[in-house]
Amino acid sequence: MKQKIIAYAASIAFILSVLISCASMGTVAQIGAAIGQAAGVIDARTADAIAKTGAAWGKAFEEITPEQEYYIGRAVGANILSSYKLYNSPALVLYVNKICNTLVINSPRPEIFNGYRVNILDSDEINAFATSGGHIFLTRGLISNSSSEDTLAAVVAHEIAHIQLQHGLKAIKNSRITQALVLTGATAASAAAGSYNLAEMTSVFTESINEIITTMVVNGYSQSQEYDADATAQLLLSLAGYEPSSLLEMLRVLEKNQSAHPGGFNKTHPTPTQRIANAQKTVGNYSVEDTREFRAARFQAIR
Repeated sequence: MKQKIIAYAASIAFILSVLISCASMGTVAQIGAAIGQAAGVIDARTADAIAKTGAAWGKAFEEITPEQEYYIGRAVGANILSSYKLYNSPALVLYVNKICNTLVINSPRPEIFNGYRVNILDSDEINAFATSGGHIFLTRGLISNSSSEDTLAAVVAHEIAHIQLQHGLKAIKNSRITQALVLTGATAASAAAGSYNLAEMTSVFTESINEIITTMVVNGYSQSQEYDADATAQLLLSLAGYEPSSLLEMLRVLEKNQSAHPGGFNKTHPTPTQRIANAQKTVGNYSVEDTREFRAARFQAIR
């Protein structure tokens, strides 16, 4: 009998998830569970299971606010800084942030909560990270391998693209949905067996967001997301007056250094050869006056 009730409740929950706003799913489930318990149709344990499942689905689909996006990225940044030290060069930090601001102010999404910022990591590794909320990290090794301001801007543009395309947030939302599905199945199974464990179910759903994004940073974005970021980077470069083909130039540098630097970009991104082949498909879409010579002196002065 209990299994039938749970199956019926699960069906109702699914229908409700389609018919009502996702944000109110948890509230509806709690109200329904309370009514069912008061009417004597379900016991307290089953009511708790239904309410917990509904809350999980509500959490899975709720929108992440700009403030949350910023603080999630800030927490991930703290994790990055537990593995890397910041490079002490105020002039270089100011320079890369000016490049970032030039790209951002001409971009489709110039304003986000608390703005964009770039920090430099004191590492010979050739790498860059972008977390949600506008946090960008470049390694000293990557900057030293840049041949011009435009190639450096291409890397910054790629990281800005990840933020503006909200690749980090998509990873969080996907994880939340997965956790909600796991919780739904585990809750129903435990309740049917008469062994529902609230603490266990809570731990399944409340997996740390920091862990999710840190794993994402270590493993890298998906290939399609990297390709999308490269295409968007070319657009951002062109809008700011930088040479879009500088992305290809930087990728060739990475390709050349692939064997000498097996970690970093090579670990978290598709191979430079793959990215070059893909980026070549769209670089011809942009026609920008070549003004690189006017930026050569200031780039050499900061190196």
